[in-house]
Amino acid sequence: MILLNFSHPLTPAQLAQLEALTGAGVERAIAVPAQFDTGQPFAAQVETLLAGVPLSAEEWQTAALLIVPPALNFITAVLLAELHGRMGYFPAIVRLRPVADSVPPRFEVAEVINLQAVREAARQRRSGSNGGLGWLSLNAF
Repeated sequence: MILLNFSHPLTPAQLAQLEALTGAGVERAIAVPAQFDTGQPFAAQVETLLAGVPLSAEEWQTAALLIVPPALNFITAVLLAELHGRMGYFPAIVRLRPVADSVPPRFEVAEVINLQAVREAARQRRSGSNGGLGWLSLNAF
């Protein structure tokens, strides 16, 4: 899979956690620093940011992509909308969490969330037949 990291660099241990959770190897990790000018519109900045990602239109639609979203929620929201438009579906994302009582602060992979599965489950709940799925937080890609 291809990891698009819009956040802090990941450690080898974090990459190993991702591979264990997803059952897939990380073929390529692409760092995409997401430093935005808060005085400018975010949609245009996200478009510019993604224009610099070395993926073809075909890869956006067919490659197994895993996203580490930026920490700022507004950037993440716009990024996910743009990614959905390019990919045709919502990507899976990585949630990191602080390691309790670690000095200096460290982070570990908490889960991989399949946003498309979350969307599909929500659509089922909207139609009144959720099939007992409840809220989905998936630990598999």
